[in-house]
Amino acid sequence: MEAVGTWALLLVLLLLLLLALVLPGTRARGHLPPGPAPLPLLGNLLQLRPGALYSGFVRLSKKYGPVFTVYLGPWRRVVVLVGHKAVQEALGGQAEEFSGRGALATLDGTFDGHGVFFSNGVRWKQLRKFTMLALRDLGMGKPEGEKLIQSEAQHLVEAFWETKGHPFDPSLLLAQATSNVACSLIFGLRFPYEDEEFQAVVRAAGGTLLGVSSPWGQTYEMFFRLLRPLPGPHTQLFHHLGTLAAFAIQQVQQHQGSLDTSGPARDLVDAFLLKMAQEEQDPNTEFTEKNLLMTVTYLLFAGTMTVSATVGYALLLLVKYPQVQKCVHEELTRELGDGRAPGLEDRTRLPYTNAVLHEAQRLLALVPMGIPRALTRTTCFRGYTLPQGTEVFPLLGSVLRDPEVFEQPEEFNPGRFLDVDGRFKKHEAFLPFSLGKRVCLGEGLARAEIFLLFTTILQAFSLESPCLPGTLSLQPAVSGLFNVPPA
Repeated sequence: MEAVGTWALLLVLLLLLLLALVLPGTRARGHLPPGPAPLPLLGNLLQLRPGALYSGFVRLSKKYGPVFTVYLGPWRRVVVLVGHKAVQEALGGQAEEFSGRGALATLDGTFDGHGVFFSNGVRWKQLRKFTMLALRDLGMGKPEGEKLIQSEAQHLVEAFWETKGHPFDPSLLLAQATSNVACSLIFGLRFPYEDEEFQAVVRAAGGTLLGVSSPWGQTYEMFFRLLRPLPGPHTQLFHHLGTLAAFAIQQVQQHQGSLDTSGPARDLVDAFLLKMAQEEQDPNTEFTEKNLLMTVTYLLFAGTMTVSATVGYALLLLVKYPQVQKCVHEELTRELGDGRAPGLEDRTRLPYTNAVLHEAQRLLALVPMGIPRALTRTTCFRGYTLPQGTEVFPLLGSVLRDPEVFEQPEEFNPGRFLDVDGRFKKHEAFLPFSLGKRVCLGEGLARAEIFLLFTTILQAFSLESPCLPGTLSLQPAVSGLFNVPPA
């Protein structure tokens, strides 16, 4: 009996030690916002179901308010911001404090804090400034960039013509078009749509988007320390990331062999390699091959999937709402006719079309949970003390669908972006690209692509579906880090 008691005591001590290791730490807690009590080992899993994290956050905000604390699994403590006022106050009003990058467990193993998107501190500031300047030099935000997009839009229209009016899913072609714009800026290359290697890269980008957003991807975010060494769907996600990274490595190696150190940069990779050569004697330089590869891999992924998903969703809306499509066609015909290709200067002449695109982005809410931020220093926010390093989820979906800003936010209504005279009207809560110091660095390029690809398609075609409009669903096929539109 004495031996049994000793073993029982040891078992209790072992369990207590395990709980101490897995329970969220109490150090540097600060004065955190309220939230549901976490359970040992599970965190707030009972309140937050993987596959429906966003809706769970919104539901909790009704009880705890627009700023609250949750535990994603046993280790990860997160402060969630819900609604336009809270997100604007944090990311806009205290931009420096909220400018750190939080964790994305599904991607962190690949990027490891490197590259323009996943880095922090001095590394991030240097890489972001350099990347934005280099892309501008290459034509982003200039007439050269506009011509690049217009040219790709024509290639896309030609590919659509080849379907000869038969039903088809435009998702792959849209992703190839937007990927080609990115590849032209990053690698100085454009790939034919029938190129099998290019198709594989684009499909890998799509697989990455689905993988990080899937219920399993959300489960992995909560329990990555347990799941990382085990087999599971995350291995397929890592395979997709490996395909993107291998393509980036191949292109960088080819540039290294053909780089002209005396001439101007042909593309972003050239610009980065030239910067590496300038700073090769600096032991603290952030212009390293790993930062180059991780920057290029991320830009390839983001440049392929984000714009194509948005344009695809806008086309779906026009198929579901034929009257809206009719109004877009009428405006395009009235303002442009049939011969002239749309240009960015036409945005002011096409207020209804512009309103449709803004409403499509608002309703889709492509990144509903926002990309995780982290506090760069201990910060006071709304009476709470948030310790340095605290992760923050700014729910962009809750901004884009905030009922205090957008009346009947679940409805598709382009008119909310028009004034009484039919002119385009901006909304301060229209934040699909986030805001603050971590605002999407390709926002200008993405806006240009969305407008030019959409208007070029609508100038050339009328859209129909084999399905009745009323049967078409607008709900995301997958909702997680990204809202992935239905086919």
